[in-house]
Amino acid sequence: MLKKAVCILSGGMDSTLCAYLAQKDEYELITLHFNYNQRTAQRELKAFRDVSRELGVSKKYEIDIDFFKTIGTSALVDTNIDVPIDGIKEGVPSTYVPFRNGIFISIAAAIAEKEDAQAIFIGVVQEDSSGYPDCKEQFINSMQNSINNGTKDSTNIKLITPLINLSKANIVKNSIEHGVRLDLTWSCYQNGELDGLTQGACGICDSCRLRLNGFKVAKIKDPIHYV
Repeated sequence: MLKKAVCILSGGMDSTLCAYLAQKDEYELITLHFNYNQRTAQRELKAFRDVSRELGVSKKYEIDIDFFKTIGTSALVDTNIDVPIDGIKEGVPSTYVPFRNGIFISIAAAIAEKEDAQAIFIGVVQEDSSGYPDCKEQFINSMQNSINNGTKDSTNIKLITPLINLSKANIVKNSIEHGVRLDLTWSCYQNGELDGLTQGACGICDSCRLRLNGFKVAKIKDPIHYV
């Protein structure tokens, strides 16, 4: 019987490696992307489509979620809040979007049940999560229980997080080992408008810093362009 997996794919390095690992585990991929009026929505969508094409994915979902913009409170969706560029600090950063992964996983579970998929892959990383509470293993376990309790008795969906205990450097190394097209990925929180020419990543936001440090520790050059 053919296995199917819904892969939540932002177009970033972590979620892209997740999709490659799911395919290596012989799952037929159903890729899922969310447009939630984030600053870099256009560039992330391009990365999602590029990675899905590279993996030969035939079924893709692109879901628009507008209410995050209405809620605000996050620098990723509220342009009145500056994206932090002065280094990663303790605590929950201003780039945290309230319960984002919980909402993403809930929608993924609905799609997985509809598609008769056996798994959901999500690239949460606990060690380098920048203080995001919805990247913790305890949270993921609670969502797994909720999926089991909130779907049909005949439904059996496993929530898989293969990167949760990896460092960014190990993610870089694993990506190279599995032939991941890291040049197609996008991690920057600030730059992302597509106006004929692809703008380079800023290199100084939290996400860029985590990514660049991972490449530095792994002693590998990041293939994407920075400003």
